[in-house]
Amino acid sequence: MFNLPKLIDCNLAVIGLGYVGLPLALEFANRRYSCINKKILKRNILGFDISEKRIRELKKGNDLTNESDLKKIGNLDNLEFTTDESKLINIDVFIVTVPTPIDDSKKPDLNFLKLACETIGKAIKKSESEYSPIVIFESTVYPGVTDEFCIPIIKKISGVDVFTQPSSKKCFGYGYSPERINPGDKNHRISSIVKVTSGNNEEVSNWIDQLYRSVIEAGTYNAQNIKVAEAAKVIENTQRDLNIALVNELSIILRKLEIDTIDVLNAAKTKWNFIPFYPGLVGGHCIGVDPYYLTYKSEQAGYSPELILAGRKINDEIPSWYIEQLILEMVRQGKKIAKSNALLLGFTFKENCNDIRNTKVIDIFKKLKKYDINIEVVDPYANKEETLKHYGIKIQNTIEKSKKYEIIIVTVAHEYFRNFNYDFWKSLCDKDVIILDLKGIVPKTLNPIRP
Repeated sequence: MFNLPKLIDCNLAVIGLGYVGLPLALEFANRRYSCINKKILKRNILGFDISEKRIRELKKGNDLTNESDLKKIGNLDNLEFTTDESKLINIDVFIVTVPTPIDDSKKPDLNFLKLACETIGKAIKKSESEYSPIVIFESTVYPGVTDEFCIPIIKKISGVDVFTQPSSKKCFGYGYSPERINPGDKNHRISSIVKVTSGNNEEVSNWIDQLYRSVIEAGTYNAQNIKVAEAAKVIENTQRDLNIALVNELSIILRKLEIDTIDVLNAAKTKWNFIPFYPGLVGGHCIGVDPYYLTYKSEQAGYSPELILAGRKINDEIPSWYIEQLILEMVRQGKKIAKSNALLLGFTFKENCNDIRNTKVIDIFKKLKKYDINIEVVDPYANKEETLKHYGIKIQNTIEKSKKYEIIIVTVAHEYFRNFNYDFWKSLCDKDVIILDLKGIVPKTLNPIRP
């Protein structure tokens, strides 16, 4: 028998408490009045993660992602963090926000998703709730993963079938609502971004849409079906990847023509319908990953996507091209390369956040190392322990002002770096310095190499 949970006071669990899951759990816990009708919400929120270290940090009020303010945690008596799977029994709504990376061969890695589905399946099997649970996936996937990969796992382990029509048997519903978190962005938050929703049938789809509408001030868009919602997510970042690939390729062409790319783009964007994208490194958990999910599914369907893969190739190879330009310039000027002292400014995958996942700055670092260059990495946001653990690199959060460098490379446009004045930039420079400025923030009077 299918009995939908009550929207007002359902028990909700967020599975995975990273950059996506934690802000979502807090949004649901903080929202005491529905955005739809202002009714009082009495939901109990469970934040679940398999990492005991992560849970300990959150219970102490520490969020190492710096995405959420946990100072108010003590006031949220409806929120609990745990690694205890038994607390997932009798949960009404499961929202899955686990990572979906790619492996070394750039194929989708669904292991975290598989583990989450197994955990939910075990909880549903033991549930004695009067309500039929709803499972919602937010993790980025290729079209078809929810129906073809996730649900069979939950069905097999739980022994419970999916609700498709009225029945006296125990069953569950499910849907997909892609996350749209932008790490480091303090303006575009969960509640201010339109949420795409979907469900396995009309009844479930409408229920899921109402659930998110109750906390999302910007509103929702109820997609026609789950595959539409999955595809919408994966093409959002594929589009951005291709646009950046275009300007990266333009920067190669313009450099050969001895024209400053950033100057060209600033001129072009004065036209009302020109979309400004800038050249640079393309890493992170989304833009540098999502296109491979789409191309993987496309190739399974018998079509090799040439344009998308060409864009990926350009963006994956751009770090090598940047270092090649640096070395060519050093050779041209007759400068020593081996044992030169280099300052690398920025290590996170984007500005003003501490996210080091899939950062392409590591490619810059490795290319420099091949030339036996001494490298100092400074990033005011990146966590030193995490960077050492994941990449084996020791970084600093501040610059040693007494040191001078023969090579300076700006890879990330952190506000901290943008605030450097001319005199400070000058104080870092050896008399024969070469500056590679990938973000266009170094004073042009210092003659930096720019894309």
